[in-house]
Amino acid sequence: MTVSTIEPLGDYILTLSCLDQPGIVHAVTSFLLDNGGNIRESQQFGDRESGRFFMRIDFETADATDAATLRERFAGVAARFAMSYELWGAHVPYRTLIMCSKQLHCLNDLLFRTTTGDLQIEVPLVVSNHRDAEPLARSHGIAFHHLPVTPDTKDAAEAELLRLVDDLDIDLVVLARYMQILSDDLCRELAGRAINIHHSFLPSFKGAKPYHQAHDRGVKLIGATAHYVTADLDEGPIIEQEVARVDHTLGADQLVAAGRDVEALVLSRAVRWHSQTRILSHGHRTVVFR
Repeated sequence: MTVSTIEPLGDYILTLSCLDQPGIVHAVTSFLLDNGGNIRESQQFGDRESGRFFMRIDFETADATDAATLRERFAGVAARFAMSYELWGAHVPYRTLIMCSKQLHCLNDLLFRTTTGDLQIEVPLVVSNHRDAEPLARSHGIAFHHLPVTPDTKDAAEAELLRLVDDLDIDLVVLARYMQILSDDLCRELAGRAINIHHSFLPSFKGAKPYHQAHDRGVKLIGATAHYVTADLDEGPIIEQEVARVDHTLGADQLVAAGRDVEALVLSRAVRWHSQTRILSHGHRTVVFR
């Protein structure tokens, strides 16, 4: 039993999904009752289109216990309904590796929210293909790893990244404006545990300076999208989106500034919900129990 598997407050999160059928809620609540569990929060969703059922329960037990033991005890219920499930301590922080390039607004926001306790994450390392983020990371007492990427070194750089993820026992990788395309193999390795942020102009405004392109077109609405990373560039399951109205009075630089604010907000929400185990995968979509 390790520190990471014990929840001192006896507070746990159980999430599950399976084909919708009679008896699921009864079986789950009976399990909790048999194990001294008291439900603090419960959310569920039955998708009529796919016929799948999704559930998230925050429950507490009378005594501090081991999440691994509860997980093992729940296996019988899960097998009966062919469930996919997770059970974790509600307050255990997700070990998070943050990646960025030269734009630091999302990194700065995540680190600030982490220090204030707004995000349930622990950041042991910041990785970047440039050195611009090094002073910011070190000012928060976080190690920085410079990992340059060129066409000739891309495979080796991705292998090094996976080594860091394994060595540091990373639960979540956040691409906080990391301006490199990940290989299909790396996307598969990080499936379901890597979050990216992009401006919502895609695919209308691709390439360099999308906000300047948008300004030239006189857009009236800007936004951002946080999603899980997949091999399909910027098309992974969407977690959160936000928009902000703009008008003709904003110059291109002001549009960029407004876009940065939206990007930081959307990414922090996605990271918060993931670290609180509020997101369940649903094919190309997600179910988010806010």
